[in-house]
Amino acid sequence: MKTRFAPDRGLSSRMVITSFLLGLLYVAFVGVLIALTRSAVLAVVIAGGMLFVQYWFSDRIALYAMHGRIVTPEEAPELHGTIDRLCALADMPKPRVAIADVDLPNAFATGRNPNNAVVCVTTGIMRRLDQDELEGVLSHELSHVAHRDVAVMTIASFLGVLAGLITRFGLYGGLGRGNRDQNAALVMLTVIAVSVAVYAISFLLTRALSRYRELAADRAGAMLTGRPSTLASALTKISGDIARIPSRDLRQAQAFNAFFFAPAISGGKSVSALFSTHPSLETRLDRLGALSRELGEQA
Repeated sequence: MKTRFAPDRGLSSRMVITSFLLGLLYVAFVGVLIALTRSAVLAVVIAGGMLFVQYWFSDRIALYAMHGRIVTPEEAPELHGTIDRLCALADMPKPRVAIADVDLPNAFATGRNPNNAVVCVTTGIMRRLDQDELEGVLSHELSHVAHRDVAVMTIASFLGVLAGLITRFGLYGGLGRGNRDQNAALVMLTVIAVSVAVYAISFLLTRALSRYRELAADRAGAMLTGRPSTLASALTKISGDIARIPSRDLRQAQAFNAFFFAPAISGGKSVSALFSTHPSLETRLDRLGALSRELGEQA
């Protein structure tokens, strides 16, 4: 699907490379799981079932977890009007529109493809941003949909989730029930070790892709509206307000960091930034400032 969002070859190549590496990791993981559990059916059912659910129902799962609901144009005329204008400007199909009744100022896009996408904003972000700032945030989210990186992130996160569940299952003895088998303990420990390694590698790969895709969405969204400054203003305002929200509430939303416009809890500038789903606020603002100057020179 071609849209008027600026193409990003760097993002496309990174999505392909990450998907390829995760695919290899996934095949190796399932192969080891089959060999160690001695049950190809169990491995395929676990892996295939989870992938099916995560891919086909990711939008519903995300909305349910964030207490979001689909709204009609009659229920949210201004929000629908803004998305209508942006979709017409970008020449892309309009996604479903949802609102989550939570104070955390944020937004996210989810869905397996542009024709089955949802863009959700929280009541917190709608209260805090003016119309231009909200338009900047929505253009950022729509660029995720247009570039299809929402679907890639959904699939990419699957392997880590599966490995984490296998690890937990093994730790609680689910894979060690074969007490009559003298190798049962070794099998269980090996499966757990492989699962931990797979989880760690997939975690780092998806975090690296997530950080780049946020910068790509900032640029593409700002170029679509032609106003990088409003997106920068929204980022500054949201990040400042998030810092004042109780840590308990932020931790509850942290699982959705990779899909949020701004992270509930940031990784900062230390080594922990390597594990962050988003670039630092300073990096994003610097890039938007450079883009603003670039667009000003062309004007």
